[in-house]
Amino acid sequence: MSQVIEFTENNFDQEVLKSPVPVLVDFWAPWCGPCRMIAPVVEELASEYAGSVKVGKMNVDDSQNVAARYGVSSIPTLMIFKGGDVVERFVGVQPKARLQEALDAARG
Repeated sequence: MSQVIEFTENNFDQEVLKSPVPVLVDFWAPWCGPCRMIAPVVEELASEYAGSVKVGKMNVDDSQNVAARYGVSSIPTLMIFKGGDVVERFVGVQPKARLQEALDAARG
């Protein structure tokens, strides 16, 4: 079963900004080809970091206000939040190792 959480405008503040652990948010849309390319990597990270990092996806079509608040203009955009702040931001498909390094740093 997937460890990936579906973030929405209704649960974003509670699940992401108030999270006691770092959170990786994948801003995506179903029609986005590169978003579908990185989805398996996001799934793997969710499983590998279960318990120490929260991993989820936010559909920008359904959550335009949050996407706008964080200046998401291209997707996929992946952000790592820690203590309610963005500590890392990636735009476009990223190698898994690069995301792992950023998550390890956020956990540290």
